[in-house]
Amino acid sequence: MTDNKNKFLFPLIVMASMFFLLGFITTMNNSLIDYLKNAFSLNEVEKQLPNTFFYGAYILSIPVGYLLNRIGYRWGVLSSLALIAIGFFLCIPGVTFGYYGFLSAVSVFAIGVVILQVAANPYVNALGTPETAASRLTLTNALNSVATVIAPIFVSMLIVSANEGGAADPKAVQGPFAGIGIATLIIVVVMFFLKLPEINEGENVAGEVKKSRSSAYKYTHMWLGSLAIFFYMGVEIGIPSFFADYSDKLGFNFVGDTRTRLLAYYWAGLMVGRVAGIFILRKFSARTILSFNAIIGGIMLLLSLVLGSMGMKSIALVLFIGTGLMHSIMWPCIYNLSLEDLGPHTKVGSGVIATSVIGAALLPPMMGAIQKGTGLVVAISCLFIYYAYITFFAQKGSKIR
Repeated sequence: MTDNKNKFLFPLIVMASMFFLLGFITTMNNSLIDYLKNAFSLNEVEKQLPNTFFYGAYILSIPVGYLLNRIGYRWGVLSSLALIAIGFFLCIPGVTFGYYGFLSAVSVFAIGVVILQVAANPYVNALGTPETAASRLTLTNALNSVATVIAPIFVSMLIVSANEGGAADPKAVQGPFAGIGIATLIIVVVMFFLKLPEINEGENVAGEVKKSRSSAYKYTHMWLGSLAIFFYMGVEIGIPSFFADYSDKLGFNFVGDTRTRLLAYYWAGLMVGRVAGIFILRKFSARTILSFNAIIGGIMLLLSLVLGSMGMKSIALVLFIGTGLMHSIMWPCIYNLSLEDLGPHTKVGSGVIATSVIGAALLPPMMGAIQKGTGLVVAISCLFIYYAYITFFAQKGSKIR
């Protein structure tokens, strides 16, 4: 066991850094929504399109899973990082062509993020015993959360603040995006000389071959888990996407910079929860923790809406932001439960599950349309449906059939 721990320590550290990059890019994209709305004069539906273009790339996840079966994890990670760097560089001229020119460039680095996401999760899952897989994923997601706290501050300081007091200028993203592209390119070079061990998911840690079904598509819990990820993305992205409108409805007149900084507390909740989850998931099952967090998250949102309507706006805002603590370990728990027992079909299964991240591309614009038609509270109430399904998956859907 000690040898296995030593063998897996270095690749685990490397993949943890990849999760940091994933978290930073994902949150930065979401944190720009309010700024881009002003810069390009967008309506409620149009302002959600950065999520659509970014998360829409996850429709490629299944082909990416098959690709990883052919090229392996190392080349998968390298190709993903190269695409991320190229995408950020393309954003520099892309923004001069208007909103859709910018979004087209976003879709390029989004494809790189998809490849990295599909490769990273099952790889971390396989770096040790199945019993501690959820804890390992939570550990790497904790670094992901550190990045989610830093990203809104990055957006606030280098993009939003640069135009404070004047009209929002879309070209303000060019310098920061160039910096991210250069940093990613440096990581590509470093990663090229690193040797990540390939893992055969058909074997357990002791090297024994496990029996498996003929196809990844024959695992019911994988499909139900994929749908759970779909709804989870609506929860995770839904709260920050509607934070600006909800805070306005409560009566807070935050300027763009203050609003972006406050949103960092939501992502800080994810970070704190994931750090705690590293230890909690070694004592309690992923099913138990996932059920608890989904139920409490729904209760917090309900209390926020009720207390907000009663004029208790500060408490309502804290509860709304505080849901991030409950969302913290949902992703690693769902992912681990969905990949359980897939064996050699893990890469393809990861692709199937990652496809459902497209929920972040579809659900916020749908909620934006509902907001436009029936009001903000009705739109936010869609989150209760998402919480309910995640609870079902934790208690029933995740059981292996």
